[in-house]
Amino acid sequence: MITTDILIIGAGPTGLFTVFEAGLLKLKCHLIDALPQPGGQCSEIYPKKPIYDIPAYPEILAGDLTHKLIEQTKQFEPGFTLGERAETIDKQEDGTFIVTTNKGTKHHAKIVAIAGGLGSFEPRKPLIPNIADFEDKGVEYIIKEPELYRDKKVVISGGGDSALDWAIFLSDVASEVTLIHRRNEFRGALDSVEKVQELKNLGKIRMITPAEVKGIVGTDKVTGVAVEKKGEDAFIIDTDHFIPLFGLSPKLGPIANWGLEIEKNAIKVNNALDYQTNIPGIYAIGDVNTYPGKLKLILCGFHEATLMCQSAYKRIFPNKKYVMKYTTVGGVDGFDGTRKEAPKAVVKAIE
Repeated sequence: MITTDILIIGAGPTGLFTVFEAGLLKLKCHLIDALPQPGGQCSEIYPKKPIYDIPAYPEILAGDLTHKLIEQTKQFEPGFTLGERAETIDKQEDGTFIVTTNKGTKHHAKIVAIAGGLGSFEPRKPLIPNIADFEDKGVEYIIKEPELYRDKKVVISGGGDSALDWAIFLSDVASEVTLIHRRNEFRGALDSVEKVQELKNLGKIRMITPAEVKGIVGTDKVTGVAVEKKGEDAFIIDTDHFIPLFGLSPKLGPIANWGLEIEKNAIKVNNALDYQTNIPGIYAIGDVNTYPGKLKLILCGFHEATLMCQSAYKRIFPNKKYVMKYTTVGGVDGFDGTRKEAPKAVVKAIE
C-alpha cells in the first residue's frame, strides 16, 4: 500500500506543479498517470509545440515546460505510479481514501486531487475503410517525434490549429508537405493561417481544398493516399506518411463512476473557495474541472493547484494555523534536505 498526504491523479503540468505547492506546506505527494512518463499532453501529444502564455516565458516548448516542472518538484521527492489508470476509490471511515489502479496498485491518501486534464484521449479517426491496417505503418494520429518525418513525403489532413501548426513545422523537416482539408476555410489562429498561406506561395506547402482523403495505398506500409477533390476525379498522391489531425475525443474513464458531479464530461467544483468536488476531500484542478467562467489554460491550473493545496492543508491539520510566507522571504526547504533561499543582506557601515 502506497501512503501519501495528497494523491494526484494526472501527472500533467497542473499535477506536477501541485507537488511544489504542496511541498511548501510540508505535504507529501504521489502521482498516478496512465501514460508511461510524466507530462500529460505536453509530453505525449505535442512535446515540440511552443506555448506562448506561460508567465516569464515568451515561448517555451511543451516538452521543455514539463522538464522544468519535474525539476522543480525533485526536492519534494514525489512518488509516481506510471502506466496505470486510477480505477476505483473507496472512502474510509476516517475520511481518507484508498485508490486502486487497473493493475491492482493501492494508494492510501488523506486528500485526492484529480488533475487528469481532459481525461484519457482517443484520436478521432477518419472514416477510411482500410486505415486501421496502416496504423504505425505510415498512419499516425499524433506527432510525437518530428524527426521521423525528416526528408519524407507527408500528407496532413485537417483544418484546425494542429493541422496548421504541424504543416508549418514540418515544412522545414519533410521533403514534401501536403495539407488537405474538406473546406477552403481553416479554423485556426490567424497568424497560423497566414503563415500557411505564405508557405504555400513559396511552394513549401502544397494545398488541396476542398478535398478529402478516401483511401490508403500500400501493402506493408503507406505509399500513397487516394484523394477526392470537389468537382474532379479521384487521384493518388505519393506519400510516406498520412497524418489525419481531426482532434482527440476526451473521456473521463473510470473517474466518471466515482459519484462526482459531472457536467459535460468535466467535474464540477466549488471555485468560490477551493476547487473541491461534491465529495469532501476530493478536489479537481486543471482542465478536468468546470465552474462558471472556467478557462482551460495551464496557468489557470497552476492557480487552482495553489488554492487547492491551502485547503488540503487546513483539512489535514484543522487545528494548525499556516502563516504564508513568500518564497523570497521564507526560502524553500526540500524533503531531500536541500534549501533554497535568497542571499542574506550584508550589514556593513559606509564610511
